[in-house]
Amino acid sequence: MKRSCFIIVLFVSFLLWAGGVQARITLPSFFSDGMVLQQQSSVAIWGNSDRKQQKVTVKTSWNNKKYTVTTDESGSWKVKVETPVYGGPYHIEMNDGETVRINDVLIGEVWLCSGQSNMDMRVGGRYSDPVMGSLDAIVTSGNSGIRMFTVGSKMTSEPLTDCKGEWQEASSETVPEFSAAGYFFARKLNQVLGIPVGIIHASYGGSRVEAWMSKEGVAPYKDLPDVHNASILYNGMLSPVVGYGIRGCLWYQGEANVDAPDLYTQLFPSLVSDWRKQWGIGEFPFYYAQIAPFNYNKGEGKGKNSAYLREAQVKCLHLIPSSGMVVLTDVGDARTIHPMEKETVGNRFAYLALGRTYGKKGFPVTGPLYKSMQTEDDKIILSFDEMGKGLTTYRQPLNGFEVAGEDRVFHPAHARFGKDVQTVIVSSPEVEQPVAVRYAFKDYVKGCLYNMSGLPASSFRTDNW
Repeated sequence: MKRSCFIIVLFVSFLLWAGGVQARITLPSFFSDGMVLQQQSSVAIWGNSDRKQQKVTVKTSWNNKKYTVTTDESGSWKVKVETPVYGGPYHIEMNDGETVRINDVLIGEVWLCSGQSNMDMRVGGRYSDPVMGSLDAIVTSGNSGIRMFTVGSKMTSEPLTDCKGEWQEASSETVPEFSAAGYFFARKLNQVLGIPVGIIHASYGGSRVEAWMSKEGVAPYKDLPDVHNASILYNGMLSPVVGYGIRGCLWYQGEANVDAPDLYTQLFPSLVSDWRKQWGIGEFPFYYAQIAPFNYNKGEGKGKNSAYLREAQVKCLHLIPSSGMVVLTDVGDARTIHPMEKETVGNRFAYLALGRTYGKKGFPVTGPLYKSMQTEDDKIILSFDEMGKGLTTYRQPLNGFEVAGEDRVFHPAHARFGKDVQTVIVSSPEVEQPVAVRYAFKDYVKGCLYNMSGLPASSFRTDNW
């Protein structure tokens, strides 16, 4: 009798133990200690249980609210939780019979940063290139209110649901491996807003824009130069984080697409539409960096002209709603495709976000953009948008302009400001009746035209030859 009772108790204990180990929650890597959630929003949290049709309860410590969801046939679950105004640290508990807890959760502003090597460039330098001011940035970096999740590099033919990576708070030990543009952006936002900032960084050196589009998004483009590599970075690095609550996106890419500027005006807006569709949170802000001047032709003086890709990026401003562009004509280097001035890049991204996303007033958020031209005798008068209080070269020569007549041959032009410092007047003794102007419209020409706030003008041309 005693033996029979012992066996029954042992069997029941085994069933209880087995049930306990079967009900086990697993989470993607980015739902982990130290994460930052977008404030004042309904953000998705998802994961898996090894039981189907299992009830999962999610409890958030900032309001002690419980959310309940049932796993599907594969054990997957997703729930949306309401976040308060910025603050923390908090914790989140998930229970399906076993409790999993995420600690040190901050509520703040979350931005996705993506692109190729110039976004991937780390504060401590990479690709044999340094970042200007990196030592001071690293030494003074200690700030628990700035955190970054760097998605591990991965190319795959099918979309993944998880990735390698961990949330790290800014310190002298972690910041050297933070995306430099992303870190300096986050630092400026944190300084101005006084709010925790989280960055999800997913970039890959040398990548073309089509590699970051989903199969659905890239499907209409049948004749891509590198069709076999389309979607491989979206699948391996972006797909896992799609749906994570974000305020907006920063994009620094285009160098790998200089050979097809016309196609870029189709692909890039399609990428933005694709991502916004995948996230399903509307037209979130999408700010991008115009590629900097660089000698793509290695001294040959022919072939590729990156000015056409910069022109394509300007056109995209009118094709992509809720977008903005950081101009970098003044930071290019003929010898390297990786400008050292990443703090400049990050700060200019921040000016865009502060002005357009967070409603800060009193300063321009971008540099002068060509608006129109007027011909007067042997001169052309150029007008601009986004001038702020006027135009300047900071006492440097006003160079980089060319004019052409009906023969379509361009000659170096003399340029000067109009009396109101709101226009540029150009002429050339070689061209009696000018019909077209170009500014910094070469593979590598360092820009010199700014508004009074120190933001540079984009290269441009008035012709379409």
